[in-house]
Amino acid sequence: MATIITRFPPSPTGYLHLGGARTALFNWLYARHTGGRFVLRIEDTDQARSTQQSVDAIFEALEWLGIDWDEGPYYQSRRYDIYNQRVEKLLETGHAYYCECSTERLERMRAEALAAGGKPKYDGTCRERGLAAGPGRVVRFKAPLSGTTVLEDVIKGPIVFQNAELDDFIILRSDGHPTYNFVVVVDDVTMGINHVIRGDDHVNNTPRQILLYKALGADLPVFGHVPMVLGPDRTRLSKRHGAMSVTAYRDMGYLPAAMINFLVRLGWSCGDEEFFTRNDLIAKFSIENIGRSAGVFNPEKLLALNADHIKATPPSELVPHLAPFLAQRGLPVDDTAYIEKIIPTLAPRSKTLVEMAEAARFYFETDIAYDEKAAAKFLKPEAAEPLALLTANLKGLADFDEPSLEAAFTDVMDRSGLKLGKIAQPVRVALTGGTVSPGIFEIIAVLGPERTLARLEKALAHIRG
Repeated sequence: MATIITRFPPSPTGYLHLGGARTALFNWLYARHTGGRFVLRIEDTDQARSTQQSVDAIFEALEWLGIDWDEGPYYQSRRYDIYNQRVEKLLETGHAYYCECSTERLERMRAEALAAGGKPKYDGTCRERGLAAGPGRVVRFKAPLSGTTVLEDVIKGPIVFQNAELDDFIILRSDGHPTYNFVVVVDDVTMGINHVIRGDDHVNNTPRQILLYKALGADLPVFGHVPMVLGPDRTRLSKRHGAMSVTAYRDMGYLPAAMINFLVRLGWSCGDEEFFTRNDLIAKFSIENIGRSAGVFNPEKLLALNADHIKATPPSELVPHLAPFLAQRGLPVDDTAYIEKIIPTLAPRSKTLVEMAEAARFYFETDIAYDEKAAAKFLKPEAAEPLALLTANLKGLADFDEPSLEAAFTDVMDRSGLKLGKIAQPVRVALTGGTVSPGIFEIIAVLGPERTLARLEKALAHIRG
């Protein structure tokens, strides 16, 4: 079997959106699953709208998602010699011709065709004139006038197009710029692309591209057109649905693993499974399991998946993802071992890395600020005795492991006659400044003796002061 070669060809006219990222992901996963190759191509022939900023944004998004490429990036703007050679080949073999019809004549022709109830396509005026190159002339592809072109789509099934509906489309403009349908085919042929997985908004381009493949004497790739991503109201996904750049989700505290899991499930399935790691997807992905119905963007599902991936990710792997959010809040990130100890206490209750970073503040603060209501309710005179007993017990501990901490609290309960809740809440406020936090033993184990004792003694001074 020939090596599978797929590609992702974004236009650098803006950020990488969710639909584009899903297309990249499907092609990347199929290449990785089959041991094939994945090619990145930048389709920047639209010089007016293409920017280096957009190119950089695309690279940044793909790298965050962990979508790497085996070849490229290729830039269409640097391949004009290749396109011109293929134009000459089509002219020489009689598959293309020069046309000098003016814009005014074309507009008049289309208007007349529409008025007569026909299709506004080119009428072939210059098709057999044998014109040579000249100022203002374009090159048109000589499409067949009858018969059918069949798209054998591995996702949608066979789609038949009547050749009479296709006109002699332009492949080279009068300014020397090649057109989209032409350069895409030349690129895929010269790069050896044999599997094209893309959005179904490209279906109507495909019959023209198939004709070009055949005219160039090239084998057709396997085509698979993926249904579009829809918003919750089942209209095309847009910003009003919450669709943003891929990196915007990164900045909101989503993990790349969760984003990939979510994107691949927008149109692909594997039984009833919902949660997939990157390695799971590489092992299980297949074109055959891409569905024919549109995927629906569900932000609540994305958030739930992110929470699941936060819980499932080993703390050591989560540290580099969390660190930027801690740094944004002015919290130190140099002690990665300490951050690694913090993460297990917060992961079960964090849906995003933003939430986790916010919840982690108290672990780093040297001077805990008490929530006013929490302090008034729990740091009262009657809390002084159990806090003092606990402080004394903790000072005598050789190890701050959970059994030792539990024994220290049990001793305070026995001596004070109080239940754990009556002791734990004042301790929680003393250690964190508030009433909501991970478990007390977890917190103390992470903070360690020095931080814990300093905070308990400050709380005692607050009560007595």
